Amino acid sequence: MRTAPDNHPSTHYENFPVAGWLCPQPIRPAVVALYHFARTADDLADEGDASAEQRLANLQGYREALNAACASPDVASGQPWHAVMQPLQAAIRQHSLPQQPLHDLITAFERDVRHTANGHVYADWDELADYARHSANPVGRLMLHLYGIDDAESLAQSDAICTALQYYNFWQDISVDIARQRYYLPESVCQPLGIDPRQPQTASKNAQARLLQTLLDPTDALMQQGSPLPRRLAQHPRKGSRMAALELQMVVQGGWRIGQKTRRLGAAAVTTRPVLHLGDWLLVAARGLGKQLLP
Repeated sequence: MRTAPDNHPSTHYENFPVAGWLCPQPIRPAVVALYHFARTADDLADEGDASAEQRLANLQGYREALNAACASPDVASGQPWHAVMQPLQAAIRQHSLPQQPLHDLITAFERDVRHTANGHVYADWDELADYARHSANPVGRLMLHLYGIDDAESLAQSDAICTALQYYNFWQDISVDIARQRYYLPESVCQPLGIDPRQPQTASKNAQARLLQTLLDPTDALMQQGSPLPRRLAQHPRKGSRMAALELQMVVQGGWRIGQKTRRLGAAAVTTRPVLHLGDWLLVAARGLGKQLLP
């Protein structure tokens, strides 16, 4: 469950930006705390050889630990996931972070576990968008909250960017996800093309190429809807907003780039995963700087 291209060289759980030099110092501890919260939930859902039942039990325990951290004055050292929940509790209190996006992230991980166990196929774009509302959009909303931004237009643009990033990740990872028995190709898109969403590699090359185009066109449109947000963020008066805007612009350009490389693969994207190389990242950086700094 990732919203940014997961061949980024410095992240394990890519929904949250790494708190590097672009992240303002006042919010850096909160970003790190949120990152570790999401990463730990990701590990509970994906890592190791636990059964689906055990993974769901672990995630339920993790949710209860989150509730306790939000309700208790302190996270005692003996409590479950103390190392994650203590800094998260501090971030929630210092920045008045909303709790629902954190619960939404856990819900998305639970869905991944259940759907993998059941061989679930997403019926249509609406069902896939509902998944992204839990798996990806909370990340953007939490980050905007840290910058004190909560107007409806910015939130809608953030949701569009995060959903598009989630989709780009799905389309670049078709072969990887199929091997893990995770089926994110919507049945409503596959069926008219005669494609089995569980076995798209068995379809004709022509059908596969049309599938990728049908998936990428609306994803690109979503990213376009959200693309004004970095400039809006740069105009916000809060200190550090310009650097945050530049980081977001880089994320947007990275999403565009992985979408372009997936599109170029065409039918081959069903069995081959596109990879961003150094030249791609340099192009992303150049485009991000140009978009953000030029009038």
